[in-house]
Amino acid sequence: MAIIITDECINCGACEPECPNTAIYEGADDWRYKDGTSLNGTVVLTNGEEVDADEAQEPVSDEIYYIVPDKCTECKGFHDEPQCAAVCPVDCCVPDEDVVETEDELLAKQRFMHPDG
Repeated sequence: MAIIITDECINCGACEPECPNTAIYEGADDWRYKDGTSLNGTVVLTNGEEVDADEAQEPVSDEIYYIVPDKCTECKGFHDEPQCAAVCPVDCCVPDEDVVETEDELLAKQRFMHPDG
C-alpha cells in the first residue's frame, strides 16, 4: 500500500529528500510522473492509465507535504522500510488503508519507474 502523510505533519521537509521515487512534494507544489524517475512523454502506468509523464499534475494537498500514491512504492526495491516514516519526527507517514498493494505490485511499480536500476 502507499504511504500517506497525515494532517499532523509539521512541514519540516525531512521526508522529501529521502524518497527514492520523488513521490513526496511540498504542499501546493505541482508534481510530474517524470520527477525522479525514468518516465518521459506518454506512458501507460501499471494500473493501465495513460498519462503524459512531463505534464504538471495538481497537488494532492495545498497545506502539508504529500505523497503521490502512483509513485509510492514504500521504498520497495531500494530500502527495507519506507524512508519517509523512518525520518519523520512526528510519525505522520503511515500506510494508506485506501491504497492497498502487494509487495509484487510495489516492486513492479518500482521497476516500471526505474527500469535501469
